[in-house]
Amino acid sequence: MKTDRAHAPTIAEVVTSLLREPLPVRFTAYDGSTAGPEASELGLALRSPRGLSFLLTAPGELGLVRAYLSGDLELEGVHPGDPYEILRLVRDRLELRIPSPSEGLDLARRLGPSLLRPPSPPSIEQPPAWRWAVLGLRHSKARDSAAVSHHYDVSNAFYERVLGPSMTYTCAVYPSEAATLEEAQAEKHDLVCRKLGLRPGMRLLDVGCGWGGMVRHAAKHYGVRALGVTLSREQASWAAGAIAEEGLTDLAEVRHADYRDVAEGGFDGISSIGLTEHIGVRHYAAYFAFLRDRLRPEGRLLNHCITLPHNRRADMGPFLDRYIFPDGEMAGSGTIIKEIQDVGLEVMHEENFRPHYARTLTEWCRNLVDNWDSCVAEVGEPTARAWGLYMAGSRLSFERNHVQLHQVLAVRTAADGSSGYPLRPTW
Repeated sequence: MKTDRAHAPTIAEVVTSLLREPLPVRFTAYDGSTAGPEASELGLALRSPRGLSFLLTAPGELGLVRAYLSGDLELEGVHPGDPYEILRLVRDRLELRIPSPSEGLDLARRLGPSLLRPPSPPSIEQPPAWRWAVLGLRHSKARDSAAVSHHYDVSNAFYERVLGPSMTYTCAVYPSEAATLEEAQAEKHDLVCRKLGLRPGMRLLDVGCGWGGMVRHAAKHYGVRALGVTLSREQASWAAGAIAEEGLTDLAEVRHADYRDVAEGGFDGISSIGLTEHIGVRHYAAYFAFLRDRLRPEGRLLNHCITLPHNRRADMGPFLDRYIFPDGEMAGSGTIIKEIQDVGLEVMHEENFRPHYARTLTEWCRNLVDNWDSCVAEVGEPTARAWGLYMAGSRLSFERNHVQLHQVLAVRTAADGSSGYPLRPTW
């Protein structure tokens, strides 16, 4: 730390001394000190000693997030519903290194030991996933139910404002540059129906069905009998109301249930849209085997999920794990395909929709900005800030190819080798 040991360092000096790279934006602190380019329109403002304690006691992503969600760190020049522009500049550069023991003792002496005492994190923070793993509860039915409830039972009214009329919380598929979010979500559901080869009278199972968008689209436009299951009570209630309102009760049903409790079989098609991220990589084999057993011979499975650009297992990271997607895990598309093949399903087609998810997230952030006051009133500012941070950060991850979105289509081939699949795709 390049400061005179006879004097206490400024906050800006403390922060910049622990950064791995120079600040790309303006930084101001509660003691009046500054750092970084003064002319920058974007800035970070540290408002309180508690914010500094967050940064010092949890160097890196978690400390920054805690300070931001507590209101001790402000992002200047951006809206909290869409902090994309500042994340684009600082995400890979704003990393605090852990001070050496001697530096830590020096900081304690010069700043006071109270600043190195970890403050209580924001009340919306969840325990880290490793605690559940140690207890042997990770991805148990009870733990999965609690994790899903944390994310999806936030508030239906909040999701209506962020997702728009489709109430679809997965990557849209844009058929053209001019397509709206609603048109793209409808196209995504229709593409899944076409890939599954759905026709009137067929039976569809949609696992992790959310607010029933896929179930309702398949019943309304393809005349299939569709069953959806979700662990979110709020989603199931909302979906049941939408099904009744659209006059689809004779064709569509959404249950508040674990997919593992679906006893029916012989489905012509199964869609898994955005559920694999919650399963856990070690449970892929059991998951795909369960879905295989629910298909009739020549029945099709469409798996749609966020993936990594490599095939090494990875958790979501501390922010997503503790605030957004508890227990979430991701793997590469190669891992998904391998596990599907290893349970005996025949993979027929796969494609990557990475740019589509970046665009989807852009639209969701715009909705959050446009409805900011009502969203804060509905869920509180810390949660609204967390969602803006998560969606803008996810947009950046898709743009930079840190994550991808793959659809994999597979068939339960019959004993005689027939698949019912055409010579060329028909969609």
